[in-house]
Amino acid sequence: MDKQTHLGMNRTGIQMSPLDSASLKTIAAEVSPDIGGSSDMAAKLRGKYIADANPIGSVPVPGNLKGLVGTAMEKLTGNDIEVLVDKLGERLAFERTGVRLYDALLAKTSVLEDVSEAMVQSLHRFREEELAHFELAKSILLDLGADPTAQTPCADVAGVASSGILKVITDPRTNLAQSLDALLAAELIDNAGWELLIKLAGHVNHAEWIEKFQLALKQEAQHLATVRLYVENEILRDSAVLG
Repeated sequence: MDKQTHLGMNRTGIQMSPLDSASLKTIAAEVSPDIGGSSDMAAKLRGKYIADANPIGSVPVPGNLKGLVGTAMEKLTGNDIEVLVDKLGERLAFERTGVRLYDALLAKTSVLEDVSEAMVQSLHRFREEELAHFELAKSILLDLGADPTAQTPCADVAGVASSGILKVITDPRTNLAQSLDALLAAELIDNAGWELLIKLAGHVNHAEWIEKFQLALKQEAQHLATVRLYVENEILRDSAVLG
């Protein structure tokens, strides 16, 4: 299957039928919506739903004695450990999705033509590093006495946010450049997530984790720079083919 960008019979634009487009513009101007309202009314309704809505879950109470004691000690020292647990849960969820993103992209590269062996090797290495970052988040949660299988509020949001990226890469119709572009968005989010965890670890006086988080960030920064380069190369190569 040809995966390069090409001109084809795309009929989604109004310019494909000048005669019908004139009628469409006339009808759009003459016909009113079936339901009355305005953007201001819609905003007010959304505001009401926001005001009445419950939060997206909660950070779970520790399910073992170690966690309960640890949380109590953190409270005594003035540390609100809930935020750190929530963001660690987010990284856990995101890194798990990251492994799946690389698995999906590697499956695609295995059947596409003109994919360099160097790229495939890099993607394999990045996949293993994403898995190691997942294990890191899991181990820190266990050190805190938290349950790494629990879905924290930020983990829930991260799962929803990253689901669109996964859909792009697993779509058999998307080419390598489009898939890499989606992966680039994930890596941007991932870098920001580790940067925040480093700050949180210092804020709650857990400097022993900072070095581990910094190593993860260093690896994620390499992922980001490499994927960005791959996107640029693929787009430029596609442009050269079209030219």
